[in-house]
Amino acid sequence: MKKRFYSSKRPYRKSKRKSGIKQMKPGSEKSLRHVFGQIGVPEQTKFTPDPFQLQALKAIENSDCLVTASTGSGKTWIAEQVAKKIIQKKGHVWYATPLKALTNSIHAQFSTLFGKENVGILTGDIKENPDAAIVIGTTEILRNQLYDAMYTGEDLSCDLIILDEAHFLGDEQRGVVWEEIMIYLPVRIPLLLLSATIGNPFQIAKWLQSIRGKECCVVENHKRPVPLFPLFLHPSGTLFPLMQKTISGQKQRLHKKVFKFNKTVKKPLIARPGKLPPFGDILNILDRYHLLPAIFFLKSRKECDQAIRLCNSKLLSQNPRKKKALRYKINELVSNNPHLKNHNQRSYLEKTATASHHSGHLPAWKVVVETLMAEGLLDAMFATSTVAAGVNFPARSVVILNSDRFNGVDFVSLTPSEFQQMSGRAGRRGMDNIGFGIVLPGKFMDLNYIGKLISAPPLDIESQITINFSMVLNLLLSHTPDQIKLLLEKSFASYLILSGKKRGKNARKKYGPDLELLWLDFLDHLDFLTTEEFVSDQGKLTEDGLWASKLRIDSPLLVAQSIRKNLLPQTDPALLAAIIGSFVNEKEFKDDPLYDQALPKRLKESFLDIRQGLKPFAIRLLKKGFEAPNLFIQPSLMLYSWAHDVPWEELVTQSNFAEGDFARLILRTSENLRQISKLNETFPVIAKTAKDAITLILKEPIITFYN
Repeated sequence: MKKRFYSSKRPYRKSKRKSGIKQMKPGSEKSLRHVFGQIGVPEQTKFTPDPFQLQALKAIENSDCLVTASTGSGKTWIAEQVAKKIIQKKGHVWYATPLKALTNSIHAQFSTLFGKENVGILTGDIKENPDAAIVIGTTEILRNQLYDAMYTGEDLSCDLIILDEAHFLGDEQRGVVWEEIMIYLPVRIPLLLLSATIGNPFQIAKWLQSIRGKECCVVENHKRPVPLFPLFLHPSGTLFPLMQKTISGQKQRLHKKVFKFNKTVKKPLIARPGKLPPFGDILNILDRYHLLPAIFFLKSRKECDQAIRLCNSKLLSQNPRKKKALRYKINELVSNNPHLKNHNQRSYLEKTATASHHSGHLPAWKVVVETLMAEGLLDAMFATSTVAAGVNFPARSVVILNSDRFNGVDFVSLTPSEFQQMSGRAGRRGMDNIGFGIVLPGKFMDLNYIGKLISAPPLDIESQITINFSMVLNLLLSHTPDQIKLLLEKSFASYLILSGKKRGKNARKKYGPDLELLWLDFLDHLDFLTTEEFVSDQGKLTEDGLWASKLRIDSPLLVAQSIRKNLLPQTDPALLAAIIGSFVNEKEFKDDPLYDQALPKRLKESFLDIRQGLKPFAIRLLKKGFEAPNLFIQPSLMLYSWAHDVPWEELVTQSNFAEGDFARLILRTSENLRQISKLNETFPVIAKTAKDAITLILKEPIITFYN
């Protein structure tokens, strides 16, 4: 079929929509003819490892290794080959990832490669074949195993640790877990770190060398396996190169026509203010120039769900074979699950070959969407930026609508690393000769800033080590306070402070010139634990401290206090699940339906008892500067109803929870219950009740995710 590069020759009527926005007409700037001529599938050739892959394999034989290479360049292949060598020698491998979705993906990939019997998975929610030669799991599970190994004195049964997405070392919320792993890990176990976006790999390698006493080799590869070409989609529908061609060494700048558009005071609009662009028209334009499939990155869940309603069936109706294959695959994926079978977005999926993907969806529905995208049956996926991190669902093009993102509190500019994660999805290795990053104009799009991001290096990673009660309790299992101080001095923060005036500026500000602020924070936690008799005056765990250390959860002290003061339901699994749900809840609620007539009496009484019983302890926490989250009845009522078999659709429809949020509440509650069930020696009654509670709440459509 002959490729089409220019605007259609058919008559075009300049009709205006009701909004005053002109109909978009497919068109492209003439210089793009050569670029679009590169579109196609590369010739199938025998796989030959790249030099950086071979360099990494050689390095890990005698040292630790940090591989920083662009998305899709073959970092996982390195992990596969190293793991293969280890298990051939009857050794064991631990492969840690930051995301459960990525853990599941790697588990499926390695199970196919090495056989299911040789691969296990540990995520808290799932525990399968934990003694396998290769265990795939989340970093929190690995960190907890290191705590246990230090306490028992038993060496971790492992011959290689792989930390995927290693840039999570700099993540504000979870970076501390990665840093702890690197500090606690026995030197005998080689460490392989994989990442696409680390700005200071040599600094991290030198820190690791300083605390582990062995070389950490850095292997870099900045060449994309599929070249990326940035495009600008004008509101008229015409595609332009985003950047101007420059002589080697010159600073990149916006294409002259994009620059002119950007300087125009009264710019033509692609959509009315506050409205989304006409995605149906945009998909037609992208299809005209063979730029599909595409991933559109939008600001919010709501926008993703609205976007699929703006698409139409035109493209799919022109491809009967694809339409039939899509319907067949959807039926295959949802046929055994009534919740998915009747999903409110299924009709859009079947009619338009487009899908919404975000954390508000059921995990099982996201798997359906991901499977269809991976098999090339979708034209577009509208996603929040979370899909860019870690999970491998590339497309020929990515479409970016905003130069900022919402971080949960404020709108902040995209970082170079975040932009690289997004653009890294453009171009499928082995399926595309070239990938495209398409920028749409709009109120929240800074074209100059995006132009700078294209060639900007990833940001340097800073230490994110923090002190929390779970860390203090678990370190006191095997260390004295003085020994813990020595451990903190091995932190990346300590290394940054000592590394020089400029590089250590942020670390000194955050942790003190000599790490004294971090140490004082530890002492504040220790003093509170001592006052509350979880720790003795000699700095050792009391009996309460010993069992409380097993509660590796977000609010270990509140739950521990509830247990030792006998505030939790002892023999009612549904009620226990409901109360624990209030501890893990992340949503804020303004209304308080505690005195609603329809509220079950047992739930109301139990909730009031625990809120009143914990009040003095919570006040003491707050007075010492620690957090004590509010407990709300709404999540408890949801879980109580769910445990008593109220239908899923009824619960979600009548609540403030999106399906994905409620699923996450259930999964996190089950993990907290799992931790309580480990207290069978000290509190056998509530431990058994916690175990029974898990079975009440882990059922379809939640349990489907695991099968």
